[in-house]
Amino acid sequence: MARSENKSRAGAGMQLVSEIARLMRLHAGLTQEQVGEQIGYTGSAVSALETGAQPANDQMLDAMEKAIGGGIGIFTAAKKYLMLDKYPTDFRDYAALERKALSVSSYMTFVVDGLYQTEDYARAIIGGSYPPLPEARVEELVGVRMARKALFNREPTALLELILEESVLRRPFGSRDIMRDQLLLLATYARCRNVTIQVLPMDAALTGDYAGDRGSMKLLETPEHRTVVFVDGQGLSKLISNPAEVTERAHRYAKIRAQSLSPRESLNFIEQLAGEQ
Repeated sequence: MARSENKSRAGAGMQLVSEIARLMRLHAGLTQEQVGEQIGYTGSAVSALETGAQPANDQMLDAMEKAIGGGIGIFTAAKKYLMLDKYPTDFRDYAALERKALSVSSYMTFVVDGLYQTEDYARAIIGGSYPPLPEARVEELVGVRMARKALFNREPTALLELILEESVLRRPFGSRDIMRDQLLLLATYARCRNVTIQVLPMDAALTGDYAGDRGSMKLLETPEHRTVVFVDGQGLSKLISNPAEVTERAHRYAKIRAQSLSPRESLNFIEQLAGEQ
């Protein structure tokens, strides 16, 4: 991506890191070229970081920490904020909350939740979206999506729930092999003690009682024990915190869960579909 485009797209995290890099270098009494020599980059690369023309990768930030970080860990801490900058703007607030969430309960109607996607499945979805994205941006988005998986093994343990419409499991992206691997990964996650996966059958509405008609949503419990709801569709995202609105969607989610197959039935169904791919 052109450096002028990087500057215009720079988020608050990148802007702050750029300013910190400049101030720490000046505090150390070093030129950009001198810092570059210490960290194994050119002076131009250091300049690009300081102006926001080119964001630093983790390796560069680690090197900056050793060279001019002053032993306080400031560049190491910056990594998580630069990671948030890589997300689409309307997803950043949710992503920051998800990282610290006590629980995340998702209901998905069209695709597998990004948190549970394989790398190939994610690439097929992101790369095949419209309007098309530059290849570098596709890989960047795939990378930050995979980084979210740290939530599965984080301490303290997060409670994760996923309800998928049956149609999601039958809709392949990329290839049959990619879809089979995605189904197998879902089966693996379903066996984790902190994860529950359920399937809402396509014939659920035959009873005349169907709660899933309003679309996908995520319910997230914060460390302060507040629940927020994230909804996303057609490029429009919204983070809902109003208690009355949250309660309405939480009740709807509970109804969807009650209409779904049990976790054991869902696992058997997912494994069956994987064998058919």
